[in-house]
Amino acid sequence: MKISTKGRYGLTIMMELALKFGEGPTSLKSIAEKNGLSEHYLEQLIAPLRNAGLVKSIRGAYGGYILARESATITAGDIIRVLEGPISPVDFTEEDDPAKRDLWLRIRDGIADVLDSTTLSDLINFKEETHADNYMFYI
Repeated sequence: MKISTKGRYGLTIMMELALKFGEGPTSLKSIAEKNGLSEHYLEQLIAPLRNAGLVKSIRGAYGGYILARESATITAGDIIRVLEGPISPVDFTEEDDPAKRDLWLRIRDGIADVLDSTTLSDLINFKEETHADNYMFYI
């Protein structure tokens, strides 16, 4: 399964809104400028997120968008499903070999498990682990 720019940019929008949660609305223009993205494209992505109840729009001179609920309650799976549709690595039919069908189902379930167990809060608080080898060399 390949996540398109819709899903990737949608996650970017939602992470930016999560970072500003509680500080008031954020404009798509500021998100676009900060991330080097097309504001027009982000406008197309925000509508399904709003329709799904993940974001709220605030009108006015200082308007923009806010998360509809706390970042710890919104998963990557919520966002990806809204923008990309159902999570499935292949379109399987009834004629598929049972072993292959089981493989596709396990792959689908594995992807869904990762997406559904990763919240926006996890993403914005991510700290990359460095795996430095702890070797001491003496000369």
